[in-house]
Amino acid sequence: MSELLDLTPDQLLSTTRAVRKRLDFERPVPLELVVECVALAQQAPTGSNSQRWHFVLVTDAAKKEAIGAIYAKAFEAYRNSPMYAGAIKTGDAARDAQQERVGTSADFLARNMGKAPVLVIPCIEGRPKGPNVAGALGSILPASWSFMLAARARGLGTCWTTLHLTYEQEVADILGIPYESVTQALLSPVAFTKGTDFKKAARPDPMTITHVDGW
Repeated sequence: MSELLDLTPDQLLSTTRAVRKRLDFERPVPLELVVECVALAQQAPTGSNSQRWHFVLVTDAAKKEAIGAIYAKAFEAYRNSPMYAGAIKTGDAARDAQQERVGTSADFLARNMGKAPVLVIPCIEGRPKGPNVAGALGSILPASWSFMLAARARGLGTCWTTLHLTYEQEVADILGIPYESVTQALLSPVAFTKGTDFKKAARPDPMTITHVDGW
């Protein structure tokens, strides 16, 4: 196993950030290091212990460029929507400044997604609909987050994105993913980070979002 950062479990959980501008696009990432993260992701729970997950790792330059172009196309629509991070205004100066930073960071990733040493697309077998969606996603999203925690522990940065799903079949065609029987859950760049010192994000007091015995 590779050398791990000296992080307590609480530090790992509280400093695994969405990394964009601090991704090192010039430093190669050994494939075996990413596979280590996949192996740890496999320890996550799945509904009925079905284990119907798959992780597509993209290292081919032409395929990464094509996926990056699709992501940029999807990002453009998001960039012009009210949900764009940089467009959200709360009236709180500190929070608004944070939103602006997130927006410019997202802009950067949209321009550079295809440059990441590795792109990872977690997938789940099936194309769930209706009530089955929650169960299916509950069988791949915990594993995806475990992958990102494992990556952080190894000095790698990730960023959870879903915008490419607007054009999911186009990405499936590029990678040979059987669209009719396999659902993509998200897309993340994987790269070593520039420095490994990440801080906790500013969050409100937990009791402001906690409800005991009812809403």
